[in-house]
Amino acid sequence: MTEETKAGAAGMPSLEDWQHWTLVMGRAQQMLMQAWADSLDSSSSKSQPFAGWDAMPGMASPSAFGFSMPGGTGAEAGMTQDPMALMTAGAQAWAKGLEAWGHMLGVDPAKAEVKDRRFAAPEWRDNPLFDTIRQTYLALSDRMLGSVDEIENVDDETRHKLKFAARNFVDAMSPSNFALTNPQVLKRTIETRGENLLKGLANMLKDIAAGQMTQSKLGAFEVGRNLATTPGKVIHETPLYQLIQYTPTTDTVLATPLVVFPPWINRFYILDLNPEKSFVKWCVDQGLSLFMVSWKSADESIADVSIDDYVLGGQIDAIDAIRDILGVGQVHAIGYCVAGTTLAATLAYLAAKGEAAKVKSATFFTAQVDFAEAGDLKMFLGPEVMGLLEQLTTDKGFLDGRYMAATFNLLRGRDLIWSYVVNNYLLGEEPPPFDLLHWNSDTTNLPAGWHRNYLETLYQGNKLVEKGGISVAGTPIDLGKVATPSYIQAGREDHIAPPQSVWKIMNHFTGDKRFVLAGSGHIAGVVNPPAAGKYQYWVNDKPAGTLESFVDGATEHKGSWWPDWLAWLKEQDPKSVAAKGARVPGKGKRKAIEDAPGRYVKER
Repeated sequence: MTEETKAGAAGMPSLEDWQHWTLVMGRAQQMLMQAWADSLDSSSSKSQPFAGWDAMPGMASPSAFGFSMPGGTGAEAGMTQDPMALMTAGAQAWAKGLEAWGHMLGVDPAKAEVKDRRFAAPEWRDNPLFDTIRQTYLALSDRMLGSVDEIENVDDETRHKLKFAARNFVDAMSPSNFALTNPQVLKRTIETRGENLLKGLANMLKDIAAGQMTQSKLGAFEVGRNLATTPGKVIHETPLYQLIQYTPTTDTVLATPLVVFPPWINRFYILDLNPEKSFVKWCVDQGLSLFMVSWKSADESIADVSIDDYVLGGQIDAIDAIRDILGVGQVHAIGYCVAGTTLAATLAYLAAKGEAAKVKSATFFTAQVDFAEAGDLKMFLGPEVMGLLEQLTTDKGFLDGRYMAATFNLLRGRDLIWSYVVNNYLLGEEPPPFDLLHWNSDTTNLPAGWHRNYLETLYQGNKLVEKGGISVAGTPIDLGKVATPSYIQAGREDHIAPPQSVWKIMNHFTGDKRFVLAGSGHIAGVVNPPAAGKYQYWVNDKPAGTLESFVDGATEHKGSWWPDWLAWLKEQDPKSVAAKGARVPGKGKRKAIEDAPGRYVKER
């Protein structure tokens, strides 16, 4: 028997094992060195290599992974013991540490939550060591989150901030997020002999270079190829937006056209992901003359835009363009999220100017006008964050959309950050193709001044609901003057625009209003096609002064709320006309500029 065989039989790593793991560590060191060299090439002389690594959730500098920079001995030190023994020792240390904290805080691991996708794999229960880690962590998490509710003499806002911080902390500290305490990662590491960690490191370095975490398979989707494919033409264009008119698919269409204002902080094609999910295609197939605004991603050319530009040069300009193209007096309008907030200001402005009749009806998708009870985004409005925004936008005058995307990801860190740390970096896998998450990562730059003003004046100051609290082109805005019939949709689980915040529109507009509470959240609550048969919605035709009283008397309906909205829209003006002439894109007085979805939505 050779010495190598004897070592293997005794349970010690063989010479081949040592050579293999030395090679793995060497390759990892080489990858890090190459990334370090690339960062030097792309950085200014004042930049610090790897300085941006710690800014990305779940990432750290190379030394945190046991690797040294030139002259160091991290790799050599890491090879002084059996790698598998180190992994086992790490898991045992975690288990003992968690148990100690559990005893100190008096938690009972046996009563821990059992349904948690992070611990769905059988290895978390089959192995007593990892079962202990799982149960103790969940019990400690429950205790920590519960302790926030027990803190005395703090106001609701402070308690909300504490709970948000505690939730993010316990999510970040989950044993599933660390290689040594995740049995799935350990199993994969043994099976692949470390190749998963090398692939994961490669994935992480690519994400660092891109400045963004990969959430969907790269190359699986392309705008215009398998996203935003509903036929239409760009028939009007300004430096701020493109206006798309969609090709009718019915012989007749409603006489009053519909224009959709999507949020300028995202790409419009969330409403046109694919034919099965597309609100755009569904509307066209229902016989609506549909127009879509596609906002330009901010660059230096529109860095100085303000609310005046988005109201006058954006929404009212689009409304007037459609009225001119089709020769009609009115339009129906939809405002989604922040564009719904601006639509409220637009309606108030038109009312002040005696031009309210330009908008036949208004629909609000998860939009807020009163920010007294706004969602978790208020966690990011402290002076340190506002100061950071100022620093990030001083040079070019716009905010890189990746920062906004990271903020939204933090609101659901467990699903949108840590699950990908595990899948992409620890297991070394590629994320599956997912159109919604591709859209989520397709960021839009924001004009710095307007973005800051929106946060300070509306979120912090709540000035929109004050009579004359804000002005548009010198005209004071008064939401109490808005009498336009309105359909107001909110998502029951929306964490960005909570239903209690969206409801407040009901308290400020004076016209006829219909409130609908949809199942799910900010995106799925809106993008819920009838054919999917998912979720539900609630309506209440009796007067309700509060959201609570609305819910108490509401009737639940299964499936999508879209048909309810369409019926309401037709009640506003049921007249139809033939789908010909100007109702066909490019056949009216304005010729087509280019095919939908246009080029603005593709610009970065």
